[in-house]
Amino acid sequence: MDDPYINRELSLLEFNKRVLAQAQDPEIPLLERLRFLCISCTNLDEFFEIRVAALKQRMEIGAPAQGPEKIPAPLLFDAICDEVAGLIQQQYELLNRVMFPELAGAGVRFIQSEDWNDEQQTWLSEYFDEQVVPVLTPLTFDPSRPFPRILNKSLNFIVRLHGKDAFGRRRHRGMVQAPRSLPRIIQLPNELSKPGEHNFVFLSSIIRVHVERLFPGLDVDGCYQFRITRNSNLYVDDEEVSDLVRALEGQLEASRYGAAVRIEIGAGCPEDLQEFLLDHFSLGERDMYLVEGPVNLNRLVTVCNISDRPALFYEPFTQGLPDELRTDEDIFSILAKKNVLLHHPYQSFAPVIEFLASAAADPNVLAIKQTLYRTGADSPIVDHLVTAARAGKEITVVVELMARFDEAANIALSNRLQEAGAHVVYGLVGFKTHAKMLLVVRREAGRLIRYVHLGTGNYHHATTSVYTDYGYLSSSQRLGEDVHKLFLQLTSLTEASDMTRMLASPFSLFDALLDKINREIRHVEAGKDARIVAKINSLNEPQLIDALYAASQAGVKIDLIVRGICSLRPGVKGLSENIHVRSIVGRFLEHSRVYYFLNDGSEEFYCGSADWMDRNMFRRNESVFEIRQKAMKEQIQHDLELFLADNCDAWVLNGDGSYARLSPGKSDRISAQETFLELLAAEN
Repeated sequence: MDDPYINRELSLLEFNKRVLAQAQDPEIPLLERLRFLCISCTNLDEFFEIRVAALKQRMEIGAPAQGPEKIPAPLLFDAICDEVAGLIQQQYELLNRVMFPELAGAGVRFIQSEDWNDEQQTWLSEYFDEQVVPVLTPLTFDPSRPFPRILNKSLNFIVRLHGKDAFGRRRHRGMVQAPRSLPRIIQLPNELSKPGEHNFVFLSSIIRVHVERLFPGLDVDGCYQFRITRNSNLYVDDEEVSDLVRALEGQLEASRYGAAVRIEIGAGCPEDLQEFLLDHFSLGERDMYLVEGPVNLNRLVTVCNISDRPALFYEPFTQGLPDELRTDEDIFSILAKKNVLLHHPYQSFAPVIEFLASAAADPNVLAIKQTLYRTGADSPIVDHLVTAARAGKEITVVVELMARFDEAANIALSNRLQEAGAHVVYGLVGFKTHAKMLLVVRREAGRLIRYVHLGTGNYHHATTSVYTDYGYLSSSQRLGEDVHKLFLQLTSLTEASDMTRMLASPFSLFDALLDKINREIRHVEAGKDARIVAKINSLNEPQLIDALYAASQAGVKIDLIVRGICSLRPGVKGLSENIHVRSIVGRFLEHSRVYYFLNDGSEEFYCGSADWMDRNMFRRNESVFEIRQKAMKEQIQHDLELFLADNCDAWVLNGDGSYARLSPGKSDRISAQETFLELLAAEN
């Protein structure tokens, strides 16, 4: 083996294959499979907007190969194109040959234009005239009407025309842009469907069938959909920017029309029109993907909200609470006696929201400090912070404006918090604030007591029902002091030192991880047992990978549960024989980060926000907290061992970078996520 590292981009595409495999799994309810298909398409969009866009920029300037594997950019681009072409083909084959027929059998039908009956045709014709035509602007091209600007990922149509316009000029091509205000999928009225059926029609079909009405007097010989994906990377130079918000707002507007990096075109589009589009957007043939269906499969997710088809969804469950919170006592009284560990989504995120709500309403609470990375629209977290600020409490919120694809929402919530009187601090440019921390300062019997919530996931009430994460509530004063120091670091940009319960990036975490890995090596060299288990989302930091390779060669047993990107090659003779890597892809998105070190029997458990990536170690503000209570350590260890025993949702990484899905027998089926749900049902 020449290269000890797996390329990050190719590893990310492997993850998307695992997501698509969920959509292909007949054991999963049908509309959940459709949702996984949409997720795989959204992932691919973001992959082109960010990763491929950056790669193409490096190709344009002739930059040297990046990443520890040092693959030249042109070779990597070709490999990506080959992988993506196969992935897209699988997506559309699955949709057309499997999902559409199975959905139709379940009473959820997508009706193609050739199958519209007379009544449906009449209704859709009226819909086009009344709802679509008023917001469309058909265009033909000449020097005074150049090709219009195309919004990132918008739906568009290139139209072949013949004849002369009203001014006697011959026209060959036209174009129609579909505004984002128009729904991409239209549900037909009940009276046009059989009882109990849901019938849908794609907007693209409606426009294609009726497009000749948009060009009266001209002959329409063809109408073909296309979609452009653009570079959505944001570039803000902290040495040149005096106002981060204004600079970011300008970048957001510009990113809607960034450089084109991919074009998707409906299959059947003639070659001359393909060449015309490629030439206009300065794209090559490898940037073009011909698709057998709608160019934006993501919009199919709207169909996944049908409420009268329970058999097409996962069985619902009721989130639980840990025993400590099954009481009428207020949260501060509970935490004064005992720390609380929450495991989402099996246990509710509501206690965290109630903790903040109680702090906002409690006259004894003097100050609240919180980091916000992603919160979602209409966030109750932000509502309570606003309430607390208006009540005169000292509120400090560290908002990461550069949270990818959430930048506009974070600017809006920052403005709202500032208007309420909160102190809002933005993440430092070049060092994203990714830490998950909430600190409450309360006066009790003349003393100031710190209460904290720390987590592995975002303060986003919606994702806590579909992401797996740990949350930790505590009144430990040493932990509170560490969190206080980290907030001082974020607001005053001074280094947090002498922490006893926490590790943080970009200062202490990386060195601490290397020290702990090397400590396991020393233990095994002394004839003792040594083991490392890490559950993370991604792993690509080369120095950590090299340290794990050295530990493996020394005899340390290493188990890695890496959901997404993994640049480490496991099981390679002489390099990583003692390292095993698996990815869990199931009903819930595995998002929790947990690090375990055997440490000669003095076991250490850490949870936090940081993956083992270069960016998390050196270019982000991350927080990692130690779990010390025996019962909590036993719970987390049980959870890790369950993930390592999983043979239903687990994929094993091979040394060549490929993944193999485990297939259990009927009698030895183990699914970690299903087991957690079964335990929850027994508790409830």
